Amino acid sequence: QVQLVESGGGLVQAGGSLRLSCAASGSSFSGYAMGWFRQAPGKEREFVATISWTAGSTRYTNSVKGRFTISRDNAKNTVYLQMNSLKPEDTAVYYCAARTLPVLRTGPEHYDSWGPGTQVTVSS
Repeated sequence: QVQLVESGGGLVQAGGSLRLSCAASGSSFSGYAMGWFRQAPGKEREFVATISWTAGSTRYTNSVKGRFTISRDNAKNTVYLQMNSLKPEDTAVYYCAARTLPVLRTGPEHYDSWGPGTQVTVSS
C-alpha cells in the first residue's frame, strides 16, 4: 500500500495562492489515479479534484473550477494542487488520496490510501 504525505498548507489572505504537494512512497505509484479532498470543521469530507495516471484526465468540484489545478509528476511520485484566488470558504484540512484503479471517481469510498492532511486557512 502506498504511503502519502501532504505539504504546502498554511495561512493565506483571500485572493492569495498556495501549492499543495503530495509525496507517495512505499509502493509502486504506477497506474494510480490520485485525488484531493478537503474537510472543514463540522462538515463531511468533500471531493476537490482528481487526476488520472497519465494526467490526461482531470475532474474538479464546481466550486474550485477555474481556480484550482491538479497535476502530477510520476517520475517524482508527487501530485500537486495549485490553488489560486483562494476564498475563506476554502479553509479546510486538505487530504491527498490514491486509488488503485484507473477510472476517476469523486467519492472518498473509492480511494484506498490517504495522507494525514495539511491545514489550509484563508483569512478574509
